[in-house]
Amino acid sequence: MDLKKIFSVEKPIIGMIHFPPLIGYPDYPGIKKIEKRVLGEVEILNKGGVHSIMIENNYDIPHHEFVSPEITAMMAKLADLVVRNTNLPVGIDVLWNDFKSALGICAASGLSYFRVPAFVDSVRTVYGDMPARSKEVVSCRKKLGLENIAIFADVQVKHSEMVDPKKPLSLSVAQAFDSFAGAIIVTGKWTGDSPKVDDLKVARQTAGERPIIVGSGSTAENLKTLFEYTDGIIVGTAIMTDGVVDEKKLKIYMDSYKRVFS
Repeated sequence: MDLKKIFSVEKPIIGMIHFPPLIGYPDYPGIKKIEKRVLGEVEILNKGGVHSIMIENNYDIPHHEFVSPEITAMMAKLADLVVRNTNLPVGIDVLWNDFKSALGICAASGLSYFRVPAFVDSVRTVYGDMPARSKEVVSCRKKLGLENIAIFADVQVKHSEMVDPKKPLSLSVAQAFDSFAGAIIVTGKWTGDSPKVDDLKVARQTAGERPIIVGSGSTAENLKTLFEYTDGIIVGTAIMTDGVVDEKKLKIYMDSYKRVFS
């Protein structure tokens, strides 16, 4: 897959929006407050120069593999709000691994891609075991006629332990692309942790020219190093304050990006 077909640039920055707790979760602030916050973040990302926006129900804790209908409905409403207020391509991650809801929201709201944390790797998390779902993901996408929606697949994803700890990263990368992932996502161990350079080298060697995206731990300081091995970056922590996109932090980050590619 050519990332430029989605993002209009060869080395995109994907800015995250982490929704506050949604309906039914503790500290749910109400839909009106969430919409106001999301609109503010969209405006900052639009002006800040990112190449795409990804939305995620990060604060729906505890996560479940598949979300409840009311969460799907609320995420669809918020996805539509984001799409109507940006000209950037929009993607989604429905935590923990709800590809069915993600695909439905993509179709309803015109999103361009969705993230699947457990695609070819079965993992253990504090929320339970998450089995690899690549066959089901691809089958569902085909059944719905949504093969134009790109799959961004994590390999050996953060916040988890591999069910098979001996499985090499190179095998995960190869399996993901063989299972029709449009791009793979490589992360550190936890949110805010950068991937190990050795892992990025292995992923690059296995992927060849196929796209690799960094899914955690990028900063204004390490962008240049990360882009030596990868084709795009998803950024959240480095551009946020208290979980909300921060205009000043985003400017510092994107100024660094501009220097890397000047």
